[in-house]
Amino acid sequence: MKSLITFCLIISTVSFAQNFNSNWSNGFKMSSDDGDFKLKFGGRIMYDYACWNTNFNGPDESFSGSEFRRVRLFNSGQVYKNVKYKIQLDFSGEEISFKDMYMEITKVPFVGNVKVGHFKEPFRLEALTSSKYMTFMERGLPIAFSPERNVGFMLHNSFMDNKLSIQAGIFQNGLSEDAQNDNRNITSRVTFLPINNNHHLLHLGIGFSNRKNTERTYSVSTRPENHLGNKLLSASIIDVEHTNLIGTEMAWVMGPLSIQGEYVMTSVNTSQTINFTSYYGQISYFLTGEKRKYKSSLAGFDRVSPSKNMGDGGLGALELAARYSSMDLSEASRGVLNDITLGLNWHLNPCTRIMFNYVMGVADVNSEDINENTLQMRMQIDF
Repeated sequence: MKSLITFCLIISTVSFAQNFNSNWSNGFKMSSDDGDFKLKFGGRIMYDYACWNTNFNGPDESFSGSEFRRVRLFNSGQVYKNVKYKIQLDFSGEEISFKDMYMEITKVPFVGNVKVGHFKEPFRLEALTSSKYMTFMERGLPIAFSPERNVGFMLHNSFMDNKLSIQAGIFQNGLSEDAQNDNRNITSRVTFLPINNNHHLLHLGIGFSNRKNTERTYSVSTRPENHLGNKLLSASIIDVEHTNLIGTEMAWVMGPLSIQGEYVMTSVNTSQTINFTSYYGQISYFLTGEKRKYKSSLAGFDRVSPSKNMGDGGLGALELAARYSSMDLSEASRGVLNDITLGLNWHLNPCTRIMFNYVMGVADVNSEDINENTLQMRMQIDF
């Protein structure tokens, strides 16, 4: 049955493509002559290997491991000029899961754009930037606080020649029926681009999310920035009425130099208010002269295109990066985790890169230091 469906999809696509113009632009794209209809097919493969040393369970121990961090395929498109959609599935971990699965109507009078489905809540620059274009292998520690993809409805629009952007939506946790009884999340974000030209960018933003969970619990846990490593910090709180998240964000790019940082505070409201905080600051520099490209307020940063691809008379683009991250759960007596990550990114071409990260994580839990040092690398292709 699956083979028959696949065959029908291939025949339909080939027949459909006969009336469309097709081309390759870091992904396979098709469009009608008038530009009202568009299709794009793509995906990504990220394979990671890591070795790390930790005293998480007592004496120092060494580990190594590998995984397909992400294996995704997607199809996105535009129908009748102002209707868009995206279907994205992830196959890593021997399971199939929804990622982006949404429909969007653009240029609605008095509203702007309306988005419905399963997609990222509008909160935090680094979280909204695609994993294909992140500076480091893993996002900074604040990602443990951040809402990610949920089912919902969002309005968003831009003003002042796209310098000012506003996004707001209502979401429910998860996709299953059990997860959608009484929970609701209201998330909003405002960003401003006082500077945005060919060589210089300044991005400023603030986000807020009010969250209510049916189970009246709040849980958070985090690893040092090694997905294969141990969760060194965690907290779980019961009888939670609601939680409030506020996040601030900043990114500055001047030619090959980039500086970025974010601060997130989570207020958990029970019989008292418990505040958790997390932040990161990072700096990166392209030794070969390229720069980070800004895509949009809602999508963050975009693909890096080397001045000369490897194999075309060049070596690609080389980027050095460093980041400091911190998470503080001490108000729940769960300690503090601090991370330093050093990175080297080798962009062979716009679709292929090799990443090296060295992560030094130190957690202070009940006055006991837990250390975890990791050397990891990633081979990535996306299109």
